[in-house]
Amino acid sequence: MRTIVCMKIVPRTDEVRFDAATKTLDRSGAENEINEPDKNALEMALQLKQKHGGDVVLLSMGPPFFEPHLRLGIAMGADNVILLSDRAFAGADTYPTSYTLAIAIRKIGNFDLVLCGEESSDASTGQVPPGIAEWLGIPQVTYVSQIEVTENVARAKRTIKGGYEIVEAPLPLLVSVELGCNSPRFPDFKRKRWAEKEFKLTVWTASDLEAEPGKIGSKGSHTIVDELIQLPIPSRRMEQISGSPEEEATQIIQKIKEALST
Repeated sequence: MRTIVCMKIVPRTDEVRFDAATKTLDRSGAENEINEPDKNALEMALQLKQKHGGDVVLLSMGPPFFEPHLRLGIAMGADNVILLSDRAFAGADTYPTSYTLAIAIRKIGNFDLVLCGEESSDASTGQVPPGIAEWLGIPQVTYVSQIEVTENVARAKRTIKGGYEIVEAPLPLLVSVELGCNSPRFPDFKRKRWAEKEFKLTVWTASDLEAEPGKIGSKGSHTIVDELIQLPIPSRRMEQISGSPEEEATQIIQKIKEALST
């Protein structure tokens, strides 16, 4: 059984700035990390591997500095990593992103499941997983919290408003995994040292994928950012009190009473 996990490396949202000139996100001052729902997708893949055997392949699209984070996925138990890295992929919205990932999945081949996080923290559209499924022409189940695989059929627990539903679908299948549905395991430290020093990560460019130039990167994007407005952070009221501990406690109680009465 082969499971492909699409993994995105995202900047910490509280550290991202907007570049007014290019109308893009400025990641330069932000710390990067694995997108949280993608960790849940990887954990789900590793649990399936423990039960059914096979291999887990991580697939990501981005610049070379993604590599250390992807190697962490290897330390957690994934078998291989493929990074799609080419300047031609830059500026992609969800349409060319899903196309690029889909043709890479076709190139990997022989897959049974494609697992993605439900959405990314830096965009939060949730459009890429369904887009990949459409490009591949395979069924999809979104917002999945649990999955079982028997022979050529998957049975998934899917979260809906007010509860959940059980959905069955044939393999190969794409699943978007719900944030927080499991507890991602800690990396194995011995394997982590191997992943950092010896593991050979595969990098594919646009020419390796034989991608259509008009369908990738900014050229293939169907959305354009016309304007960015960064709202000022609201200031918080601050007031200092002084005195003995008893006096300070009395003042605090009085301030709370005044706030509750207004």
